[in-house]
Amino acid sequence: MIKLVASDLDGTIIDNNNSISQDNLDAINNIQKKHIPLVICTGKTYALSKDICKNLHASFGIFGNGSQIIDLTTGKEIMKSTLSYNELDACFSVLKKYNLHIHAYTENSIISPELIYMDLRNSILFPNKININIVPSIENYIKDNSPAVFKLIISSPFSLSAVKKDLEKFNNLNILHISKTGLYKDNVINKEYEYLDISPLNVTKGSALKLLSDYLNLQKENILSVGDNLNDIEMFKASNIGAALNNASDQVKMYANYITKNTVENGGFAEAIYKFITF
Repeated sequence: MIKLVASDLDGTIIDNNNSISQDNLDAINNIQKKHIPLVICTGKTYALSKDICKNLHASFGIFGNGSQIIDLTTGKEIMKSTLSYNELDACFSVLKKYNLHIHAYTENSIISPELIYMDLRNSILFPNKININIVPSIENYIKDNSPAVFKLIISSPFSLSAVKKDLEKFNNLNILHISKTGLYKDNVINKEYEYLDISPLNVTKGSALKLLSDYLNLQKENILSVGDNLNDIEMFKASNIGAALNNASDQVKMYANYITKNTVENGGFAEAIYKFITF
């Protein structure tokens, strides 16, 4: 029996035009009528996701790919995990030999030398929702101001495989390698690129979902998760049923128990809900 629905946002509930289909909205309304909590699991920070979570009447939020869990009904922070300054220093020591765009996310801000990749995307999609600090040097800013950093993002129009390999020498980091190319091109800024999402070790959507299910005294068998991207794989593993949308990459589909016939634009999230929950 499904007692909790965990879902990604972009590419799962929200389409590339930043819209939500009526089918998906109706499905969310129906699970709420059954008093099944909706957990939004996103790579975005709480500041960027707060309004959409409120509009969807989500009960809990897992933000920053598992860096923070918030009870959205009370505002209580259940968990927060940030990069230590030793971990940040380790990253900067590797990245000095590469000429790459680096930006950082704190709870309420984006720190960047220039808005050109994911930081530009978020500044367009969420104007006035988050503070943007444009600084000459990310490394120096962090050393001088000691902000709590949830994650670093490394972006490039070229392959980041070698950079990821260098960073993996430090065993205390969790590194996601995401490609926004081809079918997954970033249409908001009309650009193809890759990025590395760097967070503390063992911080994933899956680890956060496991912590939240323990907090709620629920079993893995009670959880349905829905997603489309690489950062959703660990969420699938922490669920009894992991449903991948039709627009998901082949690698993500390999880990899913169910693949929807519909894409995000055509109500793929709703399809997954009606497949596994009886109304």
